[in-house]
Amino acid sequence: MSVFFDITHSTHYRYARPVALGEHRVLFRPRDSHDLRVLATDMRVTPEPIDIRLIQDVYSNSVALVQPQSPASELKVVCSFSVEHTGTRALDFALSPRVQNFPFDYDAEEQRMLAPYLSPYYDDPGEVLRTWASQFTGGQRVIGTRDLLLVMTQFIRDTLQYRARFDEGVQTPHETLLLQSGTCRDFATLMIEAIRHLGYAARFVSGYLYTPALDSGLQPAISPGSTHAWLQVYLPGAGWIPFDPTNNLVGGTDLIRVGVARHASLASPVSGSWTGAPGDYLGMEVDVQVRRRAP
Repeated sequence: MSVFFDITHSTHYRYARPVALGEHRVLFRPRDSHDLRVLATDMRVTPEPIDIRLIQDVYSNSVALVQPQSPASELKVVCSFSVEHTGTRALDFALSPRVQNFPFDYDAEEQRMLAPYLSPYYDDPGEVLRTWASQFTGGQRVIGTRDLLLVMTQFIRDTLQYRARFDEGVQTPHETLLLQSGTCRDFATLMIEAIRHLGYAARFVSGYLYTPALDSGLQPAISPGSTHAWLQVYLPGAGWIPFDPTNNLVGGTDLIRVGVARHASLASPVSGSWTGAPGDYLGMEVDVQVRRRAP
């Protein structure tokens, strides 16, 4: 059954005085496929942009390249979307017989295409991360390829503490393990790097999370939303399957993907440049609203 969502994503930069604004890369638009269809889109930029170019990047993400008029004392980008989501029944998809159990090997063509997602992004001094990942391999018993991922997803959710952090950037996996806490992008990065050491192909996903509490009124309307992060793992026979270790979600309709990349830094919702004094920057506000339409 299809589920329909209305999404509004607003990013507002403020400056103490007019500054020169460079080109900005905007990655807001949900990523279409057989299970997710974009029905309507709208983007409004303040100040009025000189030019907007829509492209597909190297990961086939839909990106808007925006050149705002400047100088200006603010930059505000508001994007609105309506989407139809039929869901990803991740646990129902059959795997190819050759990859039913861990460990497994991708075939030659898969290895060529998946190479960027198989290689770890970070060094692993002392093999700390590899050792941490090895606890999920089953030891002397056989464990299913998908079962390993399910156990790791739940383990991260149950044992690490979520702590919001509004600074840019992502923690290294070693930092997340040391602190035993992080944000959704930190948890996704940890799991991506861990399973790459075990031979899985994984990629970072940025997007939106539907939270029923927003529709029920349990969460105050003044509380701003934000983008969400999880990962996809390529499993032959099933394809790219979403895993969200922050919420222990696998598939479903609550995860609305926007961008994919090898690393979190390559899937930032908004990135760009400005020229002025360091003290001119007053801050950034982000607000994301995801509403599910009534049946």
